[in-house]
Amino acid sequence: MRTFTAAVTVAAALGAGGCGTDQPPVCDSLAAVRTTMEQVRNVNVAENGLGALKTQLQQLRTDVRRLLDDTSAQFASQAQAVRTAAEQVSASVATARETPDAAHLGAVRTSLSTLQGSVRTLGDAMSGTC
Repeated sequence: MRTFTAAVTVAAALGAGGCGTDQPPVCDSLAAVRTTMEQVRNVNVAENGLGALKTQLQQLRTDVRRLLDDTSAQFASQAQAVRTAAEQVSASVATARETPDAAHLGAVRTSLSTLQGSVRTLGDAMSGTC
């Protein structure tokens, strides 16, 4: 009986600590990508230099990977669009790093906009989940 009472107490404590939403991990991943996208958009390169942008882009890559890992087969087509857009961001950043001119920096901006649209589409598809 004492073991049962202890188990109930532990279960109740764990349950109370875990209270909150019953959302799957993909919802947190989606929120993280949205937050980081906003931070990338708000980086002031003139004031903070390219290092600040690089840091945010690295975080975005990490967040997108986590989102894609958490995404179920139900959202496979939207996840693929996010993956493709993220690969384009990486490619455009690499090109801009080699040749940092207005055209290549514009391509980075365009690819980030495409990624943002893909993430929005995935979020819309997940609206019943998150």
